[in-house]
Amino acid sequence: MTAEATSLLPRLVQGTAVALVALSLAGCAGQQKKELTTGSIPTLSKPVQSMNATELSQAAESIGQAYERNPKDREAGLNYANLLRMTGRNEQALAVMQQVAINHPSDREVLGAYGKAQAAAGQLEQALATISRAQTPDRPDWKLKSAEGAVLDQLGRSSEARLRYREALDLRPNEPSVLSNLGMSYLLTKDLKTAETYLKSAADQPGADSSVRQNLALAVGLQGRFQEAEAIARQELTAEQAEANVAYLRSMLSQQGAWKQLAKADDGNTN
Repeated sequence: MTAEATSLLPRLVQGTAVALVALSLAGCAGQQKKELTTGSIPTLSKPVQSMNATELSQAAESIGQAYERNPKDREAGLNYANLLRMTGRNEQALAVMQQVAINHPSDREVLGAYGKAQAAAGQLEQALATISRAQTPDRPDWKLKSAEGAVLDQLGRSSEARLRYREALDLRPNEPSVLSNLGMSYLLTKDLKTAETYLKSAADQPGADSSVRQNLALAVGLQGRFQEAEAIARQELTAEQAEANVAYLRSMLSQQGAWKQLAKADDGNTN
């Protein structure tokens, strides 16, 4: 979901503070950083998952040049659009993916990425239609199921969204990114205890990345357990990343209005 300022803000949340939290169209927040495909793209100096915002912007420029040289290159287009989304340039990412989809109209991966770009740019109904078109009954894809759920949550259709997440989990049991999305879906409807249960399960799975734990930190913090939330937010990060995430967590939790109401919604459990 608006993953929604993805890379320019600390990786704690991916969207606007109140409405979308940290649901991810790709699965989990950090998974976007693992989506670069192989092919005719420039060699990067380091893995994208360890890049800061400046390095991601430079990588986007480098891969963008490769794309401009050959706009029909599928891999270059997918990678360029993904990096653009990671650096908050959602409208530009959508334009790139629209062109890639024109050149590869039957490619499921392309259609899925196009749907994610549409959602990141706020075109939710169009995104839902595109992602649904990419899915095929004979070969269901758990990533597309999860992405569809994220869009449905953005549309306020939480029951349908959770059905899609559970369908994704049937295909990919205990997948941390899907469990995280399911947990954040409950957070959006103010069921903080259920949200924490799913997010803790997600964080406990092998392969869970930092973004899953940041979502858990948010759910814990919204219940008033601030020290515990900060301890979770600092796990497995560099000192710089940890401080950035904790600062953003504090900023989120100190806001009045909707976040304050969320914190009160959990049966007064704010010890």
